[in-house]
Amino acid sequence: MRIGTENPMNIVILGCGGFIGSHLLDRLLSTTDHKIVGWDPESSKIRKHLENPNFTLHQRYVDDPETQQDLREAVAEGDVVINLAAICNPSEYNTNPISVIKSNLFDVYPIVELCVEYKRWLISFSTSECYGRTLSSYVGDTTYENPDLYELKEDETPLIMGPIVNQRWTYACAKQMVERLVYAHHKEDGLPFTVVRPLNFFGPRMDYIPQRDGDGVPRVLACFMGALLNGDPMKLVDGGKARRTIVSIYEAVDAICRMLDNPEKANGHAFNIGNRNNEVTMAELADMMRKTYAKITGDPSYEDYPIIEVSSEEFYGEGYEDCDRRMPDISKAKELLGWEPKIALEDVLLDTMTYFHNEYAGAMKPAQVAE
Repeated sequence: MRIGTENPMNIVILGCGGFIGSHLLDRLLSTTDHKIVGWDPESSKIRKHLENPNFTLHQRYVDDPETQQDLREAVAEGDVVINLAAICNPSEYNTNPISVIKSNLFDVYPIVELCVEYKRWLISFSTSECYGRTLSSYVGDTTYENPDLYELKEDETPLIMGPIVNQRWTYACAKQMVERLVYAHHKEDGLPFTVVRPLNFFGPRMDYIPQRDGDGVPRVLACFMGALLNGDPMKLVDGGKARRTIVSIYEAVDAICRMLDNPEKANGHAFNIGNRNNEVTMAELADMMRKTYAKITGDPSYEDYPIIEVSSEEFYGEGYEDCDRRMPDISKAKELLGWEPKIALEDVLLDTMTYFHNEYAGAMKPAQVAE
């Protein structure tokens, strides 16, 4: 499907070199005539686009003083600004809270102000984390039989965070504050906006693999994949009881493109982008991933790959807590954008894990896992 070819736009993408940004560039630069100006200090995931005449990369952070004039000019000449720049790694929320708040709130606000000044449409990437802990986690409804206690509605669900001492909520609070700033400028200054609340986009190029091309603790898919590749046991945090829905990055990008193609329908709204049919507990995800890896490698021994349980404090550090379930209401995306995800979780995992297997040679065999 060709997106927006009748009306090519000038698009500014902040964080264009990351997981979501790289896939968005893949789609836009191959199917449209849009002119794109991007900011990102990393270019490894978008090297193939660097010579594209429709793409200009500023390989710097958005808060770099040297880039402020270039950024101002790009916003002034642009039609839409897509902000993907963020620190969005759960391992940093309570171990590096100042940087998380700065990156996700204070570094973003000048961008919001530029969009206000030039009346440019801002597509602001938020997070499903802004919903905080679900009501069911407070009232003890572990059966999830009452959908009103866990279904997340963009304009109705209360946003309930944990206590201040649990700094895990720094990311969620910063993102929520940006949403409130954007909405306030919309009401007072007429800022055109769209907020995207992602619910676990999975696909190739997601995160990094520890001990291969990065250190620290990435998000859950890369943690589990790293264990399989590096010969380490897969670690379930607090028993892996937390539930999440997972959507293909390709379908997520399709939702963004539908926003770009229908600004009159996307403007003024927040959208949950997730797949209700692909819900799993983290324990189920670990089991699915080891079975999928057995299929990819042709080695059935991976079906019984070691899985161990660790506490959240041991894995993430003091001050971490989680929400039990995030089940999105996506009716607004269906009605306004005509978007509905269809790729099954099994296929999402097979595609994603095949990429990681092909990218990182020398995976260890289960027999080599340390006891």
